Amino acid sequence: MRSVETARLRMPALGLGTFRLEGREAERMTRCALAEGYRHIDTAQMYANEKAIGAGLRRAEVPRDAVFVTTKIWPDRFAPAEFARAVEESLQDLGTDYVDLLLLHWPSQAVPLADTLGALARAQERGQARHVGVSNFTRALYRQAEDLCPVPLAVDQLEYHPFLDQRPLRQFLAERDAVLTAYCPLALGAAVRDPVIRELADAHGATAGQVTLAWILAAGNTAAIPKTANPERLGENLRATELDLRADEIAAIDGLARPDGRIISPAGLAPDWD
Repeated sequence: MRSVETARLRMPALGLGTFRLEGREAERMTRCALAEGYRHIDTAQMYANEKAIGAGLRRAEVPRDAVFVTTKIWPDRFAPAEFARAVEESLQDLGTDYVDLLLLHWPSQAVPLADTLGALARAQERGQARHVGVSNFTRALYRQAEDLCPVPLAVDQLEYHPFLDQRPLRQFLAERDAVLTAYCPLALGAAVRDPVIRELADAHGATAGQVTLAWILAAGNTAAIPKTANPERLGENLRATELDLRADEIAAIDGLARPDGRIISPAGLAPDWD
């Protein structure tokens, strides 16, 4: 499995996103992904599927320490004491003593960032998380978090696909030896329907989804967590790690970005985006 590596983190470059996977389907897809060769599973407390993901991890024929597990804590539990309880609950539901990566799911507009980052750092110091980071943080918020967090941040998980230009933020993170993990990497299917991407896919004898994922991974300090409920799609997505795009092909996909490309921006949670 191809990995993305920094001085502080080594993480499989392609993972299974599990948003909206529930119950037996979430368990089944976790087991299928690990059997297919995935070693990176992404979940969150808000997804309400950590118990199912944990069951899939236990029933897979892969040792726990061979799987990179990420979970995220929702902002309504960012007060320090509540954050500590939330981490304990996630670990109990997942059936593990630790996660490989623990993230703040969205910035909070109610709890001071310094308080939450202290709680995040304590989770790492207690051995409950091997690495910590954030999700949906802009450059300004990341700078704040970096200054306030007692331990290094390793990841910012963000919406990233061909129609949303995240190159400035990606470069910003690279300068800080941090990884950008792309959620919604296929733009809810829009990327696989795009004629530019489809033409490139035909030229490579690949699928449009594979070309899109290969484009994301080509940046170097990037990972992607496409979600699928189709076991047959797992292997197809994984083979994107074997596809190399030329510089002109990467530039052609870069050119698809547009001002209205953002898909995920929930009211009350979304920051003032870059």
